[in-house]
Amino acid sequence: MADKQSSTEFAESAVLVVQTRERVYRLRAGGAYNVGRDPGADIVVSDPRVSSLHAVLERGSGGWEIEDASSLNGTFFDGHRVERMIIDHDETFQLGHAVDGEKLACSVEMPETRPAHDPGGDIGEATMIVPDPGYDLDDEATFTLRPSDRGISRSSAPAAHPGAVVRITGTLRVGRAADNDIVVPDLMVSRHHAEVRVIGEGKYRVVDLDSHNGTYVNGARVDVADLSEGDSIGMGHTTYRLVGEELRESVDTGDVSVSVQNLIVRTEDGKVLLDEVSFPIPQRSLVGVIGPSGAGKSTLLGAVTGLRPATEGTVRYDGRDLYTDYDELRHRIGLVPQEDILHNQLPTRRALLYAAELRFPGDTRSEEREQRVDEVLEELGLTRHADTRIERLSGGQRKRVSVALELLTKPSLLFLDEPTSGLDPGLDKTVMEMLSDLAHDGRTVIVVTHSVANLDSCDRLLVLVPGGKLAYYGPPAEGLQQFGQPSWAEVFQAFDHEEDRDWAGEFQASPRFGHYVAVGLTDDAGPAEVQSPPAPPPASQSKLSQLSTLCRRYLAVIASDRSYLVLLGVMPLLLGGLIAAVPGGAGFAGDPGSNTDAPTKLMILAFGACFIGTGNSIREIVKEQTIYRRERAAGLSAGVYLISKLLVLGVITVLQTVVLYLIGTIGQKMPPSGIFMPVDLELILAMALLGIASLALGLLVSVSVSTSEKTLPLLIVISMAQLVLTGGLVRLPGTPVLEQLAYLSPSRWGFGAGAATIDLDTLTPHKGGPDPLWNHSLGTWLMDIGFVIALAVIFLALAWYRLYQMRPRRRGARPVRI
Repeated sequence: MADKQSSTEFAESAVLVVQTRERVYRLRAGGAYNVGRDPGADIVVSDPRVSSLHAVLERGSGGWEIEDASSLNGTFFDGHRVERMIIDHDETFQLGHAVDGEKLACSVEMPETRPAHDPGGDIGEATMIVPDPGYDLDDEATFTLRPSDRGISRSSAPAAHPGAVVRITGTLRVGRAADNDIVVPDLMVSRHHAEVRVIGEGKYRVVDLDSHNGTYVNGARVDVADLSEGDSIGMGHTTYRLVGEELRESVDTGDVSVSVQNLIVRTEDGKVLLDEVSFPIPQRSLVGVIGPSGAGKSTLLGAVTGLRPATEGTVRYDGRDLYTDYDELRHRIGLVPQEDILHNQLPTRRALLYAAELRFPGDTRSEEREQRVDEVLEELGLTRHADTRIERLSGGQRKRVSVALELLTKPSLLFLDEPTSGLDPGLDKTVMEMLSDLAHDGRTVIVVTHSVANLDSCDRLLVLVPGGKLAYYGPPAEGLQQFGQPSWAEVFQAFDHEEDRDWAGEFQASPRFGHYVAVGLTDDAGPAEVQSPPAPPPASQSKLSQLSTLCRRYLAVIASDRSYLVLLGVMPLLLGGLIAAVPGGAGFAGDPGSNTDAPTKLMILAFGACFIGTGNSIREIVKEQTIYRRERAAGLSAGVYLISKLLVLGVITVLQTVVLYLIGTIGQKMPPSGIFMPVDLELILAMALLGIASLALGLLVSVSVSTSEKTLPLLIVISMAQLVLTGGLVRLPGTPVLEQLAYLSPSRWGFGAGAATIDLDTLTPHKGGPDPLWNHSLGTWLMDIGFVIALAVIFLALAWYRLYQMRPRRRGARPVRI
């Protein structure tokens, strides 16, 4: 019995010796040890082909084991890729490549024993002797690791720590609050986010607890899902992998690599915008993308961010297919477009707080959001500008504010499109140095730029040539050597003058391609699976919370623009004054056939309501399209965004039409009664609804045009068309084309409701007979109002559809458009 116990103790005391190029590690049993490129790993391997968390070494029931941790480029033994393997002899594994990958030499250091009566041993005891290990235990490059060194045990305490291994017992609740079994300190995770439950012997299930940003199994959002061995569970920046009866935690701290492979982008007519572009992006690096106009830089940016996926090829985010798992990984990607993505009228801190409300879960406390905003302001040196309106900041400071917005969610990848455009050389250098600092602090930054003055701030430089081909990728210092030119100006001239030269082929044939591109790409990346378009990304907040945030922000933007407020107040006063100045003291009353001025006054009143509604909304979406596109990609609901515009502008429009009516009818006589309520109330209701319908038409136009400059001519055309189609200027019944076209004009039905109220056909009879829409009856009035409301609903539905189409595209639907 004693012999058997001693044998077990000796076996348990076996040490796994792991040798890399730089160090020797001696691992004690009792814990799981991470191998990877992450500086926080237990065994650090610096080869760029090695993933941040590449493999796990652990003492199991059958001995020491190595298990691949879903690495990008794989773990190999004897030329074959392995997922899990027992180490029972001296074994050497290659990480990242089957032939020349980083070597990981593993051997089991077993103690020797002598019998109790061995002359060299102590009497009555078995003696453990450690043989000569072949290396110096006192050498500074030799490390002995014990489970206690890692601060993590298999039976973890209720609050797990980053990198923890947690045994699943009963039900484990995961979330941000301190009362969870596994606490995840991430604002992208809800306070009570999900549960992992034991449902049988070796069977487990994950249940989402109505979280705002979702629970993902193998990249797909789920409400309830049964788990299988090796499944990954994503919540915010944290991923858990099921191994046996344990959850192994991996926290995305920004140390991720990206592998871009064989990206091809084609238009519907077959034109190639991006042609077989491949390159690896190492972690914590700043990558600059340059090239002549039309070379495909923005196309590449859209493909690598997943907003406009490539037609063919793959983008792998630390081993995961970005296009397949986009709904989960989108939270970890930040994009700063060339235009500002915040409302410039707001103070810096207030604008960021509104953005934080939209991006963080609805159960995030205000103090948590404020703390995160203050952290970002401090990180970017914007604290002293916290209360300064964004429009009063310098160009470089405004760009910092846009970056601050993206840093709120702690993205691992940050993309910027022309961040130095329009900046002087000093600010250009300042911005590039800031981006370099951001990259080296723990994230990967990719910047598209036309400026070549400060490329030395980049760790890698990517050069595209017309046709979307890769002409160079590597350190900026070697770029000019590759092209044999003294400056980048001459390089770009060469691209223009030597159009038929195969720049991409020359680079692929050069040693630099093998050293900086091929070495970081996996060998087994086949063609990506073609997918059907998924549902839009889930919202970060409930729709009601989003609506509240958007309305409050929109009101704050309007209130901060004093000139716009003055215009809103003056417009109904001027239009109302013009109506009051129209001659005709009889107003809307008089004997039958005696009031020839009533149609004119009513027509101008209806025109004023139409002009106010359309004018209020026709620029409101197009001027914010950059902001909307970015917030839409982050989870904003298209319908909620549209309703927020309708609510705020609707209240303003109603108030303006009331003022317009009250001023325009000063001193005017009115009929003794309307159809079913006082005349004033009926007319105000008709004009207010006409203003709302015209507002909806303006929103449709605003979402349909590409620039704000196009809205003014359209406002004039639409207003004049509405004036003609009221029916007060031109007799519509019996007039071909105009009669049919008027059915689509809110002014036709709004004017008809007003005409029915005052019985306009009796006041001013037409020779061609009465207009059926002006009949002084409740049925006619309700029909007129019903069509006004119906047209408003149709316009809003079409506007919503246009907004919905602005969502991030997914591969598999249609080829991209230029």
